[in-house]
Amino acid sequence: MINLKIDPKFQSQIPPLTDDEFKQLEENILKEGKLLSPLIVWNNTLVDGHNRYAILQKHPEIYFSTMPLRFANREEALAWICKNQLGRRNLSPEQKRYLLGKQYEAEKKAAKIFRGNQYTLAKKSGGDHGDNHHSGKKTCDRIAEENGVSRASVLRASHYTRGIDIADNLSPGIKQKVFS
Repeated sequence: MINLKIDPKFQSQIPPLTDDEFKQLEENILKEGKLLSPLIVWNNTLVDGHNRYAILQKHPEIYFSTMPLRFANREEALAWICKNQLGRRNLSPEQKRYLLGKQYEAEKKAAKIFRGNQYTLAKKSGGDHGDNHHSGKKTCDRIAEENGVSRASVLRASHYTRGIDIADNLSPGIKQKVFS
């Protein structure tokens, strides 16, 4: 079995399954005898599939595959996780708001890393790419459009996310209490 690295920050972005959901997932995997979807990895770090990987560790006989993705940096990987999780149907409004804010924060940081500063090659090789290196749109506006919400909703979600993270740092476990 491949030993993948687990990044606690990546894992904490993925809303946990209930006990019943986890048992159902485990039963489905055992019934199939393999994982139907590959585990998503970046530099041998698990990006998506944490629950399935936990099941695989209990049942090493189960066949699985991995799909490596390329990210420029950790923040870009984090933004991908949030965007991917926002596509789930079983998220509470609090979880959606948190992930929306976390995606925005991560993409802002990734864009800042991509742009660099006046002393880096990014400036020499292309100058300022605006607030988002994926298109001409500002990160906030693009995320709002992708999720069918207003720009103000994305900004409020960002404040909400920072508040939840601060509270969870001061009192570990509070994030999960808010989400449940």
